[in-house]
Amino acid sequence: MKKLIATVLAVAALAGLAAGCGGEKKAEKTAGGDKKVVLKVGATPVPHAEILNHIKDALAKEGVDLQVVEFTDYVKPNLSLNDKELDANFFQHEPYLKKFCEDRKLELVSLCKVHIEPMGVYSKKVKDIKAIKDGSVIAIPNDPTNGGRALNILAKAGLLKLKDGVGIAATVNDIVENPKNLKIQEAEAAMLPRTLDDVDLAVINSNFAMEAKLNPTKDAIFIEPKDSPYANIVAVRKGDENRPEIQKLKKALLTDDVRKFLEDKYKGSIVPAF
Repeated sequence: MKKLIATVLAVAALAGLAAGCGGEKKAEKTAGGDKKVVLKVGATPVPHAEILNHIKDALAKEGVDLQVVEFTDYVKPNLSLNDKELDANFFQHEPYLKKFCEDRKLELVSLCKVHIEPMGVYSKKVKDIKAIKDGSVIAIPNDPTNGGRALNILAKAGLLKLKDGVGIAATVNDIVENPKNLKIQEAEAAMLPRTLDDVDLAVINSNFAMEAKLNPTKDAIFIEPKDSPYANIVAVRKGDENRPEIQKLKKALLTDDVRKFLEDKYKGSIVPAF
């Protein structure tokens, strides 16, 4: 009988301990108000992660714990979003997203346009794009949409001519006039600043240019017009667009405060798209 009583008391004590632990855990969750919803957003460091970090406090007041996950390439952020390792990403323009999703059969969509990063032409060997010599080597991004975009910029600069109507889908095979016999080399977008010692010109995305301490408005010898259609977007999985925390992210990005941040910090090298 004594053993039975002791067993009952022991079980009761364990139950009470478990109840006590559960109560403390619940109190931790609710202390100081509702628990924040974690929102993981993948981004390249400059300017995307900088912009996201700027709105962290605003989202915290809305009950969203924004966690910025940095990437240095244009492939992993979309794969990680598709695999549900991220809730959203912010690094690309819509033509790139559409092409990526077509090629890999993914269902990712644009949530909103945030800014435009005019692509620039850079050189350590010439200061005027008109001074480029015959047979010069030009490096461009090797991904389809940014490569086509770069070729269009070279065409606008008067260095070559492309087939009519090819647009962003342009490849080196679409060059129909190349009066200076320019040699086009393709490289990963993030690596282009490092090619400047070896090539005559490089067409570089502004985020990678700025990471390399190049100022697009001062250092580029030719820059994409400001009416560029390649606005950088926030991407999410199809069907997630109306999640409350995703909508709060969108609202926090499209504000006068963010517009002023872009204008003050980047001084024309990053242009608001809203």
